[in-house]
Amino acid sequence: MKIGALTAPWAGEPLEKVLDFLAEAGCQTVELGTGNYPPDAHCNFSELKGDPIPLVTALKRRALVLSALSCHGNPIHPNPTMAKAHHEVFRSTVRLAAAIQQMTGWDVAVNGFSGLPGGCATDKTPNWVVAPWPDDHLQALEYQWGVAVEYWQKEHAFLEEHGVNMCFEMHPNFLVYNPRTLIKLRDACGPRICCNFDPSHLGWQGIDPCAAIRWLAAKGDVIKHVHAKDVMIYDWNARIHGVLDTTPYGEEAARAWIFRTVGYGHGAEFWADMISTLRMVGYDGALSIEHEDSLMSSNEGFLKAVALLKQAAIFEAPTAMTWA
Repeated sequence: MKIGALTAPWAGEPLEKVLDFLAEAGCQTVELGTGNYPPDAHCNFSELKGDPIPLVTALKRRALVLSALSCHGNPIHPNPTMAKAHHEVFRSTVRLAAAIQQMTGWDVAVNGFSGLPGGCATDKTPNWVVAPWPDDHLQALEYQWGVAVEYWQKEHAFLEEHGVNMCFEMHPNFLVYNPRTLIKLRDACGPRICCNFDPSHLGWQGIDPCAAIRWLAAKGDVIKHVHAKDVMIYDWNARIHGVLDTTPYGEEAARAWIFRTVGYGHGAEFWADMISTLRMVGYDGALSIEHEDSLMSSNEGFLKAVALLKQAAIFEAPTAMTWA
């Protein structure tokens, strides 16, 4: 496995400086945002002008590999202007990933969200359905799946044409938010629909990440990229308000949960177990640190995550079982 990072927290710094920092910290992979919700400061299409050579050269100079391009957005948003803009960034990202794969031989995932439509054709805002009753919510959900499957079936053909995997993060407020919904969309659209496994998004829903890894692996070669991000449930709030929490992220003391850097939601034993479970199911790719800990600076949170992952990650292939 390889330790890496999404560069979004350092969007205000030039790419060359950020790459130096990551390499010096011991990273082997890099994940870059290309627009939509992630900033595109380090991978801007208008600046690249269709030529990935300078980007690839900057990475290779530091012995870094590009693990993913991230274009998280909502290409099935009920606002057609937003949907079109997010769709265009997605397609440009797939083309760039394909070009870099062909140039380097690297496996470059495209990371993002499934998107979320409105609850009917006249809705103006996305509608996340979290319960099967009253019945009109299930009717809305049926409509949403129709929209999503129609869109992603078409885009699956585009992914297949370019030899690129679309790796969804399972995230609340999107149609794909847990393992079951991810596999439902994959079964409907095809095997290029894969997973960027982020344990933090599962943990606050009450999902066991190791169980989710094993369940997904039983469905096929689904997990193609992993985010190293932690979450902490604060029971004194969750026991009263539950975890469907809309308290602003900046009001940490009032929230039921917040994102934490690796090791500050779960200890080293959890991370060793999760990484070992990934190894058991055949994953040997990037552990890409995504810093979203509002209690720490980007640098401190990142460096603490690197330190723990260097202990927990498995870098070498297993040797022969001489004891058996």
